[in-house]
Amino acid sequence: MSLEKTRNIGISAHIDSGKTTLTERILFYTGRIHAIHEVRGKDGVGATMDHMELEREKGITITSAATYAQWGDHEINIIDTPGHVDFTIEVERSLRVLDGAILVLCGVAGVQSQSITVDRQMRRYNVPRLAFINKLDRQGANPYRVIEALRDKLKLNAVAAQMPIGLEDNLKGVVDLVKMKSYVFTGDNGETITEGEIPDDMIEEAKQRRADLIAAVADVDDTVGEKFLMDEEPTEEELIAGIRKGVIDLNLCPVFMGSAFKNKGVQKLLDAVCAYLPNPTQVTNIGLDQNNDEAEVKMDPSDPSKPFVGLAFKLDDGRYGQLTYVRIYQGVVKKGDFIYNISNGRKKIKVPRLVRMHSNDMEDIEEAKAGDIVAMFGVDCASGDTFTDGSVDITMTSMHVPNAVISLAISPKERSATTNFSKALQKFMKEDPTFRVHRDEESGETIISGMGELHLEVYVERMKREFKVDVITGKPQVAFRESLSTSTNYDYTHKKQTGGSGQFAKVMGKIEPLPEDSEEVFVFENKIVGGKIPKEYIPAVEKGFKEQFEKGILIGYPMIGVKVSLEDGQFHDVDSSEMAFRIAAMAACREFAKKCNPVALEPIMKVEVSLPEEFQGGGMGMLNQRRGIIQGTTTQEGYAVIEAEVPLTEMFGFSTDLRSATQGKGEFSMEFAKYSRVPSNIQEELVKKYEEKKAEENK
Repeated sequence: MSLEKTRNIGISAHIDSGKTTLTERILFYTGRIHAIHEVRGKDGVGATMDHMELEREKGITITSAATYAQWGDHEINIIDTPGHVDFTIEVERSLRVLDGAILVLCGVAGVQSQSITVDRQMRRYNVPRLAFINKLDRQGANPYRVIEALRDKLKLNAVAAQMPIGLEDNLKGVVDLVKMKSYVFTGDNGETITEGEIPDDMIEEAKQRRADLIAAVADVDDTVGEKFLMDEEPTEEELIAGIRKGVIDLNLCPVFMGSAFKNKGVQKLLDAVCAYLPNPTQVTNIGLDQNNDEAEVKMDPSDPSKPFVGLAFKLDDGRYGQLTYVRIYQGVVKKGDFIYNISNGRKKIKVPRLVRMHSNDMEDIEEAKAGDIVAMFGVDCASGDTFTDGSVDITMTSMHVPNAVISLAISPKERSATTNFSKALQKFMKEDPTFRVHRDEESGETIISGMGELHLEVYVERMKREFKVDVITGKPQVAFRESLSTSTNYDYTHKKQTGGSGQFAKVMGKIEPLPEDSEEVFVFENKIVGGKIPKEYIPAVEKGFKEQFEKGILIGYPMIGVKVSLEDGQFHDVDSSEMAFRIAAMAACREFAKKCNPVALEPIMKVEVSLPEEFQGGGMGMLNQRRGIIQGTTTQEGYAVIEAEVPLTEMFGFSTDLRSATQGKGEFSMEFAKYSRVPSNIQEELVKKYEEKKAEENK
């Protein structure tokens, strides 16, 4: 299959917009599966891509699943990603390796909070996208309102490429505004497509909407632009080429329509994927040359003789051992080849088995080339590692990993399960960079941290099912942080005299807070001149400050947004050492950071609550009681959407309260927004607790 005919696409959206249902239809129409199963189907089978038992029970996607399909003469690699914010890393890693994406939106709810997050992730990796407005069979569906929201909320140059024929119960098909034909979908699974003329009552509107489409394309493509200025009609080929150029240049977002659940519009969306999304040669992928000061190297997928470069973007421990999903950016890899893990000190590995994935089924292949997404067995590596054939030392830029916001103390119920408990934690950490594990030195407890309650709940459940380990969990702990509000100069001398050589180090400089909008956690600036402190001791000073700030000053949580300047100091020829300077820095930090008015910070979540209008007042009251700040409310079709910023500490148990207050009709989603100062009364409580804990340990 030529590279021009390959598409690597992802399907992403807000939770419950119908991504998995859409993927299920795509697999059916491309002949990959022979029967359609629903996400919450009565047949108990569950959708093909939700292959984990847990996914089928909860009716949500937890891990991104990969598959590939043939559509006409095109080969499409598809990754179905989760919508739930707790599994945001799955979306990040998928978008990192994809060339294009379908942004799925609900025809009723339109642009929701997760749609905004997914759009931001697509922008981070410059992923061209098409929009698909799904669920047009539902009461209150209005695709044109969704297109307006795409322009207003996401600032996308969105334009309709189709019109629906009928809406809600009457949805029959779509009008293609490029070909100016109608397509009606019939048959039990919508497999019969009838092409015809546009219904008479829609012709005028179709002409107007086609004119809008041409005007939008004219702004991003010169050929169509020239014809538009001359009042000439572009040909179908010119219009398709213009839309494609606009999409690839990230200047245009054509919008397609249908209902995946009712089997309408999916085949035309597949045509659009082949027509408008880029092939691997049309996307710029940059690697960093480790032998040349991380100089940027552009990957060339079109020449098979180029050195092999691939990125491991996802790990999965299956019944046959570790499965490593790899996106190949350049060159060819064959079964039995030796490859090198550049991110892991050029570790040499043999590729024992290469497979193409279809959800959790697999097909063995002999070789894979640039542009492919494949999986390898028996290759030990971590998520985000780069492989090459050894002739180049190139690493692909890594993906963005957000910080954890919630922690949980966890221990196995039975002593005999300790080995399996450790195995499970090791496996989950390798698979998921947002799942973190550490041991609390003071209490001796194992602490797991992640992106939200559901995130940790899923791992606790997986421990039970996959490793047969029953665990005891503590109360969820919020990941507080500390920061400074003023600056101070420090001057500290560390002196210790014992038999033989002693310890001596003197450090002077300034401790200050970074600007509020800075994303840096810790900045160290060395301003030493004239060798007042020898160069080899400077890293020890930085390490000392960093270590102490990570332990915290006020409430025992890591400190963020701090800058330390080292301006002066003294050393002793015999008594100074790296250890002495590290201790001096830690002690200076403990003594002087307290003079900078340290403050406690708490994670603030962006919360979006959707509930029937009659419960709107109650919903706002619930958020206000939880120290929430209402950012805005909108109402449409009898439903109200409340957007607010609420401290994570106050959100525990919210889903139960919301359900009981709205007769089970309310739902909410939340994601991390920022860290913010806690009110002084809460800070006093936190300080008191921390001091009591320290006093207890010192007894």
